Amino acid sequence: MTASRTHLSRRSLLAASSLAPLALPRLARAEGQGPLRIAALSPLTGAGGSYGPAMVKAIRAVVEEANKAGGILGRPVELVAEDDQTNPEAAVRAARKLIDVDRVAAICGVWASSVASAVAPLCWESGTFMMATAGADALTALPHRGFFARTQPNTTLQGRKFGEFALSQGAKKVVMLSPQTPFAQSQFDNIAAALKPAGGSAELLIYDDKKPSYRTEVQQVLRGRPDAIVLGGYLPDTTVLVKDLLRAGFTGTRIAFAYSVNQKLIDSVPADTVEGIFTIAPSPAEGSPAWKHMASIAGTDSPDPYSTQSYDQANLILLAMQAAGTATGTAIRDNLRKISQAPGGTRVGNITEGLAALKAGHSINYEGASGPCDFTENGDILDCQFRYEQVKSGKLTLLRIA
Repeated sequence: MTASRTHLSRRSLLAASSLAPLALPRLARAEGQGPLRIAALSPLTGAGGSYGPAMVKAIRAVVEEANKAGGILGRPVELVAEDDQTNPEAAVRAARKLIDVDRVAAICGVWASSVASAVAPLCWESGTFMMATAGADALTALPHRGFFARTQPNTTLQGRKFGEFALSQGAKKVVMLSPQTPFAQSQFDNIAAALKPAGGSAELLIYDDKKPSYRTEVQQVLRGRPDAIVLGGYLPDTTVLVKDLLRAGFTGTRIAFAYSVNQKLIDSVPADTVEGIFTIAPSPAEGSPAWKHMASIAGTDSPDPYSTQSYDQANLILLAMQAAGTATGTAIRDNLRKISQAPGGTRVGNITEGLAALKAGHSINYEGASGPCDFTENGDILDCQFRYEQVKSGKLTLLRIA
């Protein structure tokens, strides 16, 4: 089998927005006495459509809470929400509107790595701060000048977790089946790196995610007699793939991203198609004060990883503005770490607590619904826990959080 490598160069990313006029730095774009605007650019349709509505709902709940607490810098906050359709081209069009027409200071709730890589150049060129739940390693290697941060662990960390889990299930020969995504190669490389010290091996097969059947790919993979198969795609193609694996008689271990093998997929296929599949995902900080608060204001008993991250992103953006004393992307960039990981800062987990502490002259350390929310200089999240589940009797069953 051969693996196709993904390269995210500055030139290729900027090509996605080459038809847009060059945007000058907006030193005072969000200034004034009227409402200040932030944006949610999330997948309300497409492969990520199962998650976008909850992400936007969480962001909106934070904005509403901020306004009840008196707003940011004495100004009301407006949320502008756009559907990125889980499609880079559609996302670029929406981002141009958000930046040039709506004049938002920040864009958050960006879900897919392909969307984040297409929109990021627009943000760093215009001085708009951007936060994402996208995990591709290459994103934080871009020349984003500090205008990008993510609450999702990168694929170096995620790939290692997948490899270690495969080993824990007794697998030594692993194949990753994946469409060509910005994170596929890094995910595979780190799975392979985790397997190698234990004498394991890994192979990668890239497939076309628009095909109606993957029988040829499955037959090719099964000739190598793998112990485990990692499903690296999104919900639509994974739905087809699990059916073809069942038809081909594969009985080994199947491991998937939790965003692809979710309850929507489980309910849409015959029970034996998905029974026993393991899923892995970054875990929300279940039971924490921020998680409980987020669940309350967003009206959900079980917030998913992406809605908790979106909740945290909105809080971080607004608190950074308040701490800076000005509502610009540059102000958010320069104050994000001052409010998320200040040594000795007052721990806060929601916008009301954070605003009260800042107005009282205290430094703050935001501890979120998705976890600590501490960032490296290049915008990666420092650490998080992972959630391991398995499909049992048609339901996702929690195995552990670690």
